[in-house]
Amino acid sequence: MAITPAAYKSAGEAERGFDGLRMGADALVARITHVRDGIGWIWVVPGSRTLPEVRSSRAYERYATCQNAFRRFVVLLAKQPALELPDPGRPLRPSDAR
Repeated sequence: MAITPAAYKSAGEAERGFDGLRMGADALVARITHVRDGIGWIWVVPGSRTLPEVRSSRAYERYATCQNAFRRFVVLLAKQPALELPDPGRPLRPSDAR
């Protein structure tokens, strides 16, 4: 449905990032842009840094379809239940200790 370019060091960081996005879903505003190397449109929610906060996972052939996809994303995001956040230091994947 959507992707983020941010890299998180732990599962807790990633889940807190998602929860923050979920809590602010009603205020999200997307910028719809044409794909540089191809045909189609993507929606992008600008972030506080140079990277977008989140963007569509694919390009849409029509501008209106892209707008509707963003609206559906916001509705689905707002419907997600609050998360029980884990320990912030927990790694994303179990370590491969041998």
